[in-house]
Amino acid sequence: MASTSRTPTRRGRGRGGRGDGSSSLPPPPSTLSLIIEEFFIVVYEDPLVKKALPKKFADYLDGQEPAKVYLRAADCGPRLWTVEVLFDGQGRMYLDKGWENFAIAHGVDFGWFVHFKYEGDDVLTVKVFDGTMCRKYYYSDDDDTDDESDDDVKPCIHPL
Repeated sequence: MASTSRTPTRRGRGRGGRGDGSSSLPPPPSTLSLIIEEFFIVVYEDPLVKKALPKKFADYLDGQEPAKVYLRAADCGPRLWTVEVLFDGQGRMYLDKGWENFAIAHGVDFGWFVHFKYEGDDVLTVKVFDGTMCRKYYYSDDDDTDDESDDDVKPCIHPL
């Protein structure tokens, strides 16, 4: 009986391959640029006091320490909340004056997650997740056209 030698045949793309012998794996980390566009914080202490942002995000700003940032709730209209930023000299960045107003208006509480996406020009789009890990959706009551100061707290309203 003659033995027949069978060469295995590739089927499909398999893991990381394109079927042509080349790899579709991402380049090694040393060739990737450091891009920190999104991050989150967990509210472990008083939701109304200044909040530390991740050190990697502060590093991403690469010495361009803004005096303030502008927070925009992802689904609460075009309003920008002005929040002063503090740097501690050791690379840590904090949301300070103005954070309290944003937190009150969005009902931020203990155990909540706050997701940030850096949009450039010191603007951060924010999504808030409650203690059940579900996203809170808000809408803005922008029918009121009088001038508002940054000290006014105009709440976003959570639809029932």
